[in-house]
Amino acid sequence: MAETIFSKIISREIPATIEYEDDDVLAFRDISPQAPVHVIVIPKRHIATVNDIAESDAELIGRMVLAAQRVARDMGVDQSGYRLVMNCNSDGGQSVFHIHIHLLGGRAMNWPPG
Repeated sequence: MAETIFSKIISREIPATIEYEDDDVLAFRDISPQAPVHVIVIPKRHIATVNDIAESDAELIGRMVLAAQRVARDMGVDQSGYRLVMNCNSDGGQSVFHIHIHLLGGRAMNWPPG
């Protein structure tokens, strides 16, 4: 696995507040939250960017979305609403090159984000 901050969280080298975990997916609170609820959902298998997702990864990506849905419910933002965001590469806002979904909730999400 490529060495990223997320791989260190997966291996427990770096502590994180974990909200959900299964064999394939890990969800933990963002250390610099942009909303009252800000959770990062990652696959345990390294995929660098959205551009690197293969057709064979479709089930894994689905598992990530279902994990986000579960965390939203567990954190009480499923009914009021939440946003799921995936960034791709530097101009898209990606700073950690291990795909991840930002789950943001607990306040109204405006568009454009800012």
